Amino acid sequence: MNEDWEDRVAAAWAAFDDYPEERAHEFRAVIDALVAELPEGSPLGLFEQACAWDSTGHSDKAVPLYREALARGLDGYKGRRARIQLSSSLRNIGEAEEGVKLLTPELDAPSDELDDAVRATLALCLSSLGRDREGLSLVLGALAPHLPRYQRSMANYARALVDPQD
Repeated sequence: MNEDWEDRVAAAWAAFDDYPEERAHEFRAVIDALVAELPEGSPLGLFEQACAWDSTGHSDKAVPLYREALARGLDGYKGRRARIQLSSSLRNIGEAEEGVKLLTPELDAPSDELDDAVRATLALCLSSLGRDREGLSLVLGALAPHLPRYQRSMANYARALVDPQD
């Protein structure tokens, strides 16, 4: 899609907080109008609609849209965002195991600014499954590089949570 369309989508999202819960349908209508400019079935449009449903508290409506966007070839940065957000939504509707299966391969994906979001979301999915030590390990591992001190210690503690022999 062209840069103008992307700018208008970004502007719509920048105004998201202007829509209180009782006006969430108005925000979704703004996104739907932008999506209507795309070819029918566009993975990008499906993704934006999924985000709008998800962000307005409807994970159940977002899940099939995220799945369809990915099935239709949404890839790259937005594809990774879709997998993160789909995993979070799956967790919200009681399907955390599927979220774990979807996000685990992302741990080995090329690194980008979404790495910590992958780990945080995966940690939440793991926690929902009673696998808190694994989740805490991921969160500590993601946090360690951002600390002004104790980076090595925290990274070692993170590993020890899941592999006590280290």
